[in-house]
Amino acid sequence: MKYYTGKYDRAFKEIMLNEKNKDILKFLLESILEIKINNIQIKRQERNVGNINVKGKTVDALLETDIGKVQIEVNTSNEYYVHPRNMAYISDIYSHNTLVGEIYTEDIMHIQINLSYGIKDNKAYRVYYVQDEEGKKFIENLKIYEYNMDFYKKIWDNKKEELIRRNKALVMLNLEKEDLQILSKKDKAVEKYMKELDRLNENPEFREYMSYEEDQRKILNSRLKKAEEDGIEKGIKNGADKRNKEIVQNMLKDNLDINLISKYTGLSIDEIESLK
Repeated sequence: MKYYTGKYDRAFKEIMLNEKNKDILKFLLESILEIKINNIQIKRQERNVGNINVKGKTVDALLETDIGKVQIEVNTSNEYYVHPRNMAYISDIYSHNTLVGEIYTEDIMHIQINLSYGIKDNKAYRVYYVQDEEGKKFIENLKIYEYNMDFYKKIWDNKKEELIRRNKALVMLNLEKEDLQILSKKDKAVEKYMKELDRLNENPEFREYMSYEEDQRKILNSRLKKAEEDGIEKGIKNGADKRNKEIVQNMLKDNLDINLISKYTGLSIDEIESLK
């Protein structure tokens, strides 16, 4: 039976956004940001874009903490649209907060954490800022972290004990049940995470949802592969080609989930809705 790990955004959210698991979330954030966090509030994931004619954006996690606003995205693949989409998410959050009140201020830190799989990079993580070629920051209160999750899987596979010890919170998100049992013997937070993940994998409703999502994803990937073989991949990316619109319309006719169509084609929900 397949074991759904923290690599799956649904599993990640079910555990990390559960109020009773704030200690696990705190463990993860403090490991990533290397700073003590005293307070975490889990906010609603649906973002109001400020236009009644446009549907909201759903982020994986949005938190208010004593160190600022933190948004988390689990990126299971390195598709061309991931960075622009996630930049749009954090920009939306930044602009909504900045426009509140009577003055423009940089008092509140805005942090986006990307837990990314499939990126071709030898570094464990990168931190991005808005700055010029000399490193002078345009604004001081925006940081984007991108963690190379395959790197943390490799340090486990290669038994890099010291790196594993320092990065348990990230390593655990990659691990299957048997490996989690080994790591959990060395840390109480990892042990609780493992128990929560076990409980989730034993939940029939969760497994039914994941099976459905995987089936939808496979159907969608098959259609995209066929489109690529037909030489129209470029059209899919800009959404302008008539044939590509027909493909998306066929996906809708097959009752593919609109959020998955958006996730795997890079088209916005608003663009997809317009093709109905």
